[in-house]
Amino acid sequence: MTCGRSPVQIRSGPFAIIVQKLKHQFLYYLVLCAYMLGIVSVEEAAATASLFVWVIFVAEVLTKKLYGYMAERGVGHNVAVYYNRKIIHILTGGLVALLVPYIFGTPIFPFVMAFVLAIFLYIPHKRGKLMYWFQTEENAYEVSFCVMWGIIITLGWIVSGGNFWFGVLPVIFMSVGDAVTGIVRNMLYKKRTKSWWGNLAMASFSIPVGAAVLGIAGATAGIAASFIEHFESNPIDDNITVPLLSFLILVLAKFLTPWLLPP
Repeated sequence: MTCGRSPVQIRSGPFAIIVQKLKHQFLYYLVLCAYMLGIVSVEEAAATASLFVWVIFVAEVLTKKLYGYMAERGVGHNVAVYYNRKIIHILTGGLVALLVPYIFGTPIFPFVMAFVLAIFLYIPHKRGKLMYWFQTEENAYEVSFCVMWGIIITLGWIVSGGNFWFGVLPVIFMSVGDAVTGIVRNMLYKKRTKSWWGNLAMASFSIPVGAAVLGIAGATAGIAASFIEHFESNPIDDNITVPLLSFLILVLAKFLTPWLLPP
């Protein structure tokens, strides 16, 4: 069976805009084969490129400007960095995750984009040249954020038989819910710390959003995510525990208590 697409056409056509940017050979050939098999489209490639540019803009331009703005007004370095991390959570991880079900037919491009971004964020740690306005020497949690973002969205789509929301909802808890708790804690304590006040703020977001998206099971996952966020032990951080636990709850609900999910 053929689909009429050749590697030569792909490398010279619009698809090259994104594919030729992928340095990791596994990701390159994954996308290449998917396109040749007709699993993904040029439109999805263009959308991915646009979203990728948006993420880079937020991380490289917007938050750097915000850091300078906060520094000029006497906001401490660690406080400004922490605010920027949460802004990135919402404007990149959260916003892009919300768009995934409406743009993509499969999780291939979201998965690839997440891992390309993880590599992009890991390199400054490896080279010792951090993007100081949102990265820290103490941890590389932003890397685990990207990795979990891609894995959970992909697994959610696979396990649910094509329903992106099974993966998107846990990612929203990680991206937006965790950002809410982080912003509240930063405002109260002016440092990165854990506080049940922050978890309460996260629950006030995650529970109703979970219920609206995936019913009682979604609300339950929101409760669990808001609770587990309070605990971490480097290198296992809440960017791993929050989406993983909430995703497992949704999977258990699908197979053991499907009546807790919307019809």
